[in-house]
Amino acid sequence: MSRVKVGVIGLGFIGPVHVEAIRRTGVAEVVAVCGNNFEKAQKKAAEMGVDRAYPDYKQLLADPEIEVVHICTPNNLHYQISKEALLAGKHVVCEKPLALEMEQCDELIELGKKLNKVCAVNFNMRAYPIVQQVRDMIERGDLGEIFSINGSYTQDWMLLDTDYSWRAEPKYTGCTRTVADIGSHWFDMIEHICGQRVTSVCADFATFYKVRKRPLKPVETYSGKILEPGDYEEIPVETEDYSTVLFRMGDKIHGSCTTCQTMAGRKNRLYFEIAGSKAMVVWDSEKCNELWIGSREGANQTLIRDASLMYPNAAGYTSYPGGHNEGFADSMKHHMIRIYDDIINHSGASHATFEDGRREVEICNAVYESAVNEKWVKL
Repeated sequence: MSRVKVGVIGLGFIGPVHVEAIRRTGVAEVVAVCGNNFEKAQKKAAEMGVDRAYPDYKQLLADPEIEVVHICTPNNLHYQISKEALLAGKHVVCEKPLALEMEQCDELIELGKKLNKVCAVNFNMRAYPIVQQVRDMIERGDLGEIFSINGSYTQDWMLLDTDYSWRAEPKYTGCTRTVADIGSHWFDMIEHICGQRVTSVCADFATFYKVRKRPLKPVETYSGKILEPGDYEEIPVETEDYSTVLFRMGDKIHGSCTTCQTMAGRKNRLYFEIAGSKAMVVWDSEKCNELWIGSREGANQTLIRDASLMYPNAAGYTSYPGGHNEGFADSMKHHMIRIYDDIINHSGASHATFEDGRREVEICNAVYESAVNEKWVKL
């Protein structure tokens, strides 16, 4: 069986992760990549065993062999490349956010429908098997009526004033950083799990470093490279290092979410606790194969990821027997499996869509408005 031919645009941290996940679907082949530095793109292509590297994304889009395009560029480029990819007849898998403006999201959604293309956003965090298990438990009533949801998404890769990323500059990332970068994953996951929507938010922002030192030499995200003092220039910072968002969901649920990229020791931790009238569940992505289940009338439990112990839908997000841990790369794989099933079989398989991407832009905009004006904002 011939494999779906794929092109990946953007070769920073997440681009090569996409390449690996695409290959692990077993039905798709990455035939070309593109990066903002052609020499580096050629080197990356050779390292990953990809046949072609393009110096310009327009050349990749013009490649008639490519059927699907993955967009892994800085945020400000997502809308334009997604639009051009759709007009070039490609299916699109875009990193979040889908775009920086709601009107751009609406345009892309309508264009995708008009051209009958699969349009996905890579909210892969929802594809962890334990996350799916919680979703199934809530659907089946195991937790009872949901009372409250609290959690966080925390990292430490921006802890120092010499830590810099294009994400610190609004012209690349939009009006928020931690909320758009990692909070979007948290809110997408919670709405996906609960099947309910956030209805209002009240947010507090903090920028701990008003000035950061931007390196004058290239440094990749999460690389941890240290340069000499003369290798930096100072830039003002407008985006938040920290946020806490109070929110209301559905008719009765209350909750809070903290995002922070200056929390020492937290490498990439998405955490939530969901409290219901029958039981409570707690999940920590840094211990992603475990689910704590709290009970008032019986012993608390820890469910270890094992397909034989999970509900059928959640078991479908596992590849290995219990005790063989699955993590971030596996969540990417399982999300891509469902996207490519939709592309090949028109199955409507469950995956994050452009509509989900629009929803997270809507939430991020409301959170930003709340933080700036210090008030509750309804969605």
